[in-house]
Amino acid sequence: MSLRPGTVFLSDCPARSAIEIIASKWAVVTIFALSKGPLRHGELVELIGGVSRKVLTQTLRRLQASGLVERRVYAEAPPRVEYGLTELGRSLEEPIAMLTEWARSNGEAVARSREAGIQAADAD
Repeated sequence: MSLRPGTVFLSDCPARSAIEIIASKWAVVTIFALSKGPLRHGELVELIGGVSRKVLTQTLRRLQASGLVERRVYAEAPPRVEYGLTELGRSLEEPIAMLTEWARSNGEAVARSREAGIQAADAD
């Protein structure tokens, strides 16, 4: 892949659009949560700390429209709805697992650096 100006992630590039879809913290966390299998909306809310029902719904809709998540409605009373990864969505499992492992291993270092930067900015 070339890194010359104008060759990576042009504004109309499909790769850039794909990155924008999964760049949201809620998209990555939602895909990671669904990597273990289909879940209901309420289960996702419980599993993903800090996400509101509204934001999760918006995230699921965006991921569904992008072909990464599928919504299954079961003909039961009351209706049961589950969300799961599509084949395309499952192709993100390994990269997101690697990113998650990096975050677990380096999260404290990042937090310390951010705190040091905030303190330095306050001292100016």
